[in-house]
Amino acid sequence: MACREKLRLVGIAGSRCLSTVVVTAVAVGLAAGGFAYLAYGQAQERPSQEPPRLAADRHTDPRIAKAIEEVSADRIRQTIEKLVSFGNRSTISAQDEDSIKAGKGIGAAREWIKAEFERYSKECGGCLEVKTDTFTEAPGERIAKPTEITNVYAVLRGSDAKQADRIVLVTGHYDSRNSDIFNGTDPAPGANDDGSGTAVSLECARVLSKAAAKTRFPATIVFLTVAGEEQGLNGSKHFAQMAKQQGWKLEAVLNNDIVGGNLGAGQDAGVVRVFSEGLPAAATDAEIQRIRKLGGENDSTSREVARYIADVGRSYDAGVKPLLIFRLDRFLRGGDHYSFNQQGFAAVRFTEFREDFNHQHQNVRSENGIEYGDLPKFVDFEYVAHVTQLNAATLASLASAPALPANVKMQTKNLENDTSLTWDASPEAAAYEVVWRSTNAADWEYVQPVSGTRATLSVSKDNEIFAVRAVDAAGHRSLPVVPEPQR
Repeated sequence: MACREKLRLVGIAGSRCLSTVVVTAVAVGLAAGGFAYLAYGQAQERPSQEPPRLAADRHTDPRIAKAIEEVSADRIRQTIEKLVSFGNRSTISAQDEDSIKAGKGIGAAREWIKAEFERYSKECGGCLEVKTDTFTEAPGERIAKPTEITNVYAVLRGSDAKQADRIVLVTGHYDSRNSDIFNGTDPAPGANDDGSGTAVSLECARVLSKAAAKTRFPATIVFLTVAGEEQGLNGSKHFAQMAKQQGWKLEAVLNNDIVGGNLGAGQDAGVVRVFSEGLPAAATDAEIQRIRKLGGENDSTSREVARYIADVGRSYDAGVKPLLIFRLDRFLRGGDHYSFNQQGFAAVRFTEFREDFNHQHQNVRSENGIEYGDLPKFVDFEYVAHVTQLNAATLASLASAPALPANVKMQTKNLENDTSLTWDASPEAAAYEVVWRSTNAADWEYVQPVSGTRATLSVSKDNEIFAVRAVDAAGHRSLPVVPEPQR
């Protein structure tokens, strides 16, 4: 918004716009007990409504904070080393009974992952439903013959029957490759790509299933590991299509791919990149035209998931901060989140700050003093643990939150400088929050608490992007929903 308008919102006259002044003004407003700029249908009769605050304020659930402390870098190291021990986890590697018994090939990796999920379930009294999604992939550009592919996953069913159909999901791919995409026999350790992401899914399952005994999660959490990624996102494509066909209410997908924090020059162990699509991959031409007309190119549901992760990163001490990258993925690369995007689901990708391409998709070897190959010795296990904590905190926060507000509308039938919003009540919501930001801002800047299902703000809708989120009695917040204009 314009500098002068921002100052007016926080009760300051003047033309200079300093962030420290804004913070101070909001704090003064909180102490004073209210602002006059917000209307709730009968605002004149309710002058004691809370004033706005900065969107960067922390809001932490102590139970979630306690749960993520259980993430173990040592367990993650053991998981990655075990995955590497299978030799070659290419989708086209061995999966016959003899190879499985010998502990070699993708079949052995699959059975071990399944057994790990089953062990976690036993430890939590059967709280996890361990499942497989098996199909045969037809020959293609990277698959020479019909090949069986199996996704392995565990479901932590929501504790609230009314909300258990809401789902959040974390995933990583357990297949690997070396320099030759058709080589299913020579070593393809895949410690970082993507033993690290598989370890994130497994450790999140262990920690959150353990926490579920004390911390109820109303919504369902799915812990997924997929195969076929290196061959063309085959496993995730099949799983996402299944979720779409079965009508899953999948609110967010967190894909972790190459989150090992490669130990090399230029790495930033305090940052993990979070990629998100702009224009939705599943949008029709008419929907894209509408998005462009409204200036909504930066507000896909995937972008809202990314911003939610940033909010979690501010609220919980995970040891790593998310760096939001507003594009689908890195150049010349792809990932399993895109399979979910194609089906219309909100999905993002976590990836380390700086990749070392000598340690990806390479035969293990040394040439001219350079070591090639994706080996465990290049992985920072503490970094993977921190990324896991961020994922776990995000999953727990989303699964604890009430359902998203529905039918969120912005009134546009009159020429006016105010912004009027309405929405349908969300089950289990105790209140709501309107969030907004300047059209050129990357993240939400202000938050206004609201007790009902409508609000009118003396802030121009022409200059801002607005959204509404539901809040429960414990302060858990849903994903924000950007309104549709209504005339």
